[in-house]
Amino acid sequence: MGEQADTAFKTTGSKWLLPVSEYLGFPLDQVNFLACQLFALAAAFWFRLYLSPSHANPLVRHAVATLLGIAFLIFCFGWYSVHLLTVVVAGYLIIVKADINNVHSYSMVTAMGYLTVCQVSRVFIFNYGILSTDFSGPLMIVTQKITTLAFQLHDGMCKKSEQLTPEQKHLAINVRPSLIEYLSYNLNFLSVLVGPCTNYKDYVDFIEGRHISQRLRHRSGTCTGQNGYDKTPDLSPLPAVCQKLLVCCGCMLFFLIVTRSLPIKYNVDPDFVNHAAFLTRLTYAFFSIQAARPKFYFAWTLADAVNNAAGFGFKGIDENGKPSWDLICNLNILGIETATSFKTFIDNWNIRTGIWLKTVCYDRAPKHRLALTFILSALWHGVYPGYYFTFITAIPITMAARAIRKSIRHYFLGSKGLKMGYDILTWAATQLAICYTVMPFLLLAVEPTLVYYRSMYFHVHIISILAAIALHRKHKTRDPSATSKMLPSASPLSSLCSAQCQPVHSNNNDKVD
Repeated sequence: MGEQADTAFKTTGSKWLLPVSEYLGFPLDQVNFLACQLFALAAAFWFRLYLSPSHANPLVRHAVATLLGIAFLIFCFGWYSVHLLTVVVAGYLIIVKADINNVHSYSMVTAMGYLTVCQVSRVFIFNYGILSTDFSGPLMIVTQKITTLAFQLHDGMCKKSEQLTPEQKHLAINVRPSLIEYLSYNLNFLSVLVGPCTNYKDYVDFIEGRHISQRLRHRSGTCTGQNGYDKTPDLSPLPAVCQKLLVCCGCMLFFLIVTRSLPIKYNVDPDFVNHAAFLTRLTYAFFSIQAARPKFYFAWTLADAVNNAAGFGFKGIDENGKPSWDLICNLNILGIETATSFKTFIDNWNIRTGIWLKTVCYDRAPKHRLALTFILSALWHGVYPGYYFTFITAIPITMAARAIRKSIRHYFLGSKGLKMGYDILTWAATQLAICYTVMPFLLLAVEPTLVYYRSMYFHVHIISILAAIALHRKHKTRDPSATSKMLPSASPLSSLCSAQCQPVHSNNNDKVD
């Protein structure tokens, strides 16, 4: 009876599926979330086939997408869904009533401030140290959307064309959205629970039926959405959806078989810490971190499949003449697992959040861009101390990885054997850095994080990072011409063509370069 009460407590929404939760042994909030996402998948097919732009006008599509999204929120979170509705309405009042010159600042302060207050309350409302699919997850996505739209509106209505980068110019909005457009963008059923954050213009193009044609038509004399292919292939998203659902099934099986047998908390178990050898602890940390990823892979890939099923997410025709549906993809699993640098790992993990951070912070900060971006990322994630351990540690690690790459990589490019050896070594170093950096993010609290740091000789790791940065700066002082050698060779014309014909996240690597 106590177990049932405990299971029921782990949701603030509907308890209709409590028997299913008890039968499967999963928390009720996770069962509700999965049920809504599976229903969203079915609704997405219906939305594409029976509410297509040729059968329904944009107002109907906006309204249906919004109402379904609000229904999902109420089912999963009950009255806590009021938090999301409140911040969305406040965001709309800001873009309608506030001075357009300050609309981006007001929106950022309001959305991030409200999110932070809710994150603080979350620590006390829910069991501390337990990651749960509570209302703060969708609130984080809504915060991204509110601020993204506000900055793009400010770009379109306040800045001159020459003040904007090609990306900003392409995504700038020069007309305030209507209330139904704003609600639909923020609360649509395709992304309300787990995202991803999309650009407002892309979403409106999808609702109004221009999403695919915009990427297939000519944009300049030498650059097309079809990459030179004259024949348009079948643009049905069904193959992409099926492929992504297979990935979801694999991730779910991995979670059930492997992840549950490698709990993160065992890294700070007193017996394990006191009696296991260092290499044993390091090996377990490596595999437990690897095992923790598939639940994120599952959630983000399923969300991507839901959007594709509705006909959203078309990127263009790839180099092989096949349609790509990865415009709003949130991760690259192969890129994550084979990352040979911390930067590469970041670029392939939670891609849309990386783009958001780049859009609202990194590209606009006058100085200390890297540090400010990581701090904003930590604040956006929440107030658990582990988040700040992770993101503050990530700053010197990123700097050190960049320094080492620039200092020694060119010595290993002379032969395939040396290059392979370099890649293997840097892959191992990257995975080791991730073990140290990401673990506090999963442990959350201060005490277990410090136990882990002590058991893994974290001070030696930090000294190595600082030494790498210091050596690189010394080398840089001796060679002032190094900066000029690193200038990109691409012409402005080719850069503009790339910015127009590729999705925004194709330039995501810039955020730490």
